[in-house]
Amino acid sequence: MASPSPVNVIAVTSGKGGVGKTNIAINLAVSLAALDRSVLLFDADLGLANVDIALGLKPKYDIQHVFSGERTLEEILVDGPRGVRVVPASSGVAEMASLLPQQQAGLIRAFSELTIPVDTLIVDTAAGIDSGVLNFTRACQEILVVICDELTSITDAYALIKVLNRECGVKRFQVVASMVDRAVQGRQLYEKILRATDRFLDVHLGYLGAVPRDDYLRKAVQQQAAVVQAYPRSQSAVALNRLAVTVDDRFKTGSDTGGLGFFVERLISCGNLALDA
Repeated sequence: MASPSPVNVIAVTSGKGGVGKTNIAINLAVSLAALDRSVLLFDADLGLANVDIALGLKPKYDIQHVFSGERTLEEILVDGPRGVRVVPASSGVAEMASLLPQQQAGLIRAFSELTIPVDTLIVDTAAGIDSGVLNFTRACQEILVVICDELTSITDAYALIKVLNRECGVKRFQVVASMVDRAVQGRQLYEKILRATDRFLDVHLGYLGAVPRDDYLRKAVQQQAAVVQAYPRSQSAVALNRLAVTVDDRFKTGSDTGGLGFFVERLISCGNLALDA
């Protein structure tokens, strides 16, 4: 395996779309890069690319060229802000949304052949509970579940956690509240979902923090920029930088770490389980 040193592998996921998941993944990546981490941001919404659009990147190649054998993973990487390297997904390519077993094998091989230094891999999954989302999510060491103050967001996030716990054996999750009006609102949203998981599931649900509703965040989105770079003093940027420090500190003190091999081996295991099912 090309990356034997410890790598923090983080899934940023959600039960439904429209909760700010990709913005959190992007800004978390940029903030961690500012902490001198070598960050790889993987857009794992394979059929509906969002990361490159959100950052104003124009990749010549994307993940479908890796699956076809035309390019290696390193050859499709795009440089993002602060040295973050982005693995771009395909946009509007329906077959990319549901990988065939040979495509899963190709993706696993692509990551196993990666030679660039990486100490943080952020996987921005699609929303929902389809098999692709579940496989990518459970292959990660840390799972950040993004929620907002909508009933469907809470119920769909609970459904995602429930499936990952009961069908995939995942027991540890971290909640990030998005688009909150007050800090206390984020904690209340977390406690709402915590009451359900404590009652019905065998999981540990932690709380990482909240990202406030912020006009500067909307401006950054319109400018196709990371708010932590475009408006570093805004409330959302301060909250996202704080989130990055918390994630980085957890990595420094955590024991469940491995190289990129950890992610690849878990993908293999998840792929085998899917095939068995």
